[in-house]
Amino acid sequence: MPNTTLRPSPYGYVPTLYVCILYVVLFSLSTLAHSVQAARARLWWLFPTIVAGGLAEVIGWAGRLWSSKSVDNLNPFLMQITTTIMAPSFMTAANFLILGIIISRLGTQYSRLSPRLYSIVFITADVVALVVQAVGGGMASVAVQKRPPGDPEKGARIMVGGIVWQLAAMTVYVALALEFFLRVRLDKPQHGFGFAQGSKLSLQITALFLSTLLIYMRSIYRTVELLDGWTGRIITTEVYFNVLDAMPITLAMFTMNLLHPAWLLYGKGTGTHPKAGFEMMETDREARVEHDGEGQ
Repeated sequence: MPNTTLRPSPYGYVPTLYVCILYVVLFSLSTLAHSVQAARARLWWLFPTIVAGGLAEVIGWAGRLWSSKSVDNLNPFLMQITTTIMAPSFMTAANFLILGIIISRLGTQYSRLSPRLYSIVFITADVVALVVQAVGGGMASVAVQKRPPGDPEKGARIMVGGIVWQLAAMTVYVALALEFFLRVRLDKPQHGFGFAQGSKLSLQITALFLSTLLIYMRSIYRTVELLDGWTGRIITTEVYFNVLDAMPITLAMFTMNLLHPAWLLYGKGTGTHPKAGFEMMETDREARVEHDGEGQ
């Protein structure tokens, strides 16, 4: 459809059809794979985390695909702006839980927080970020849909607040995680999993590092994008979004497909760990009992 026949695009450009199809396919494949992997291993906590994040990306990119054919329709634009901003919040929740399990395996004595407290503190922070982003997205959507259109900048600033909050929580999480791994490395524990090169746990730590780094990089981009304004140069340049938002999240999701907790934390025998989703809490409880016993 020639651009001259369209009213001004809310994007500042027309989303490229083949790029939209590519990311719809990639996110759909990864999300489907995560669903199967989680179900077979009975890791139910992956469904409201990384699977939900993948579904949000599929919806967002389906909206962009719709926009490529109907760029003057505000509905797909609003659909994609909200879902693609919120999606990584679900994925970071999975990373928080995975770190808690790793801490349980390597030794809670090396961590400032117990695995359970990691879950409570950081998932609560993640939920707050998600709610703030949703509120901001809703306000921006209402403003854009008004006749005449209102100013979406207030909603955009609220979304920035949610992303900045998420970045702050991730920064604290990364700092605590690095301290934990450093203390384990320096202590060189003789028992447990350790850091043997090529071990499954080491691969899971690598996957966690890569996933967190990719999501962190993307969050910095989205913060700068929204601070630049709803009609700024960054948000109205398609290649920035494709490369700095979609690509890192795609890589993060496929990293966790290939280096999956079902294999790296629980072994290849999927379906043999019906209580795997609760191991973090149980192992933490056992570690505390053992520690208390040694102190007596």
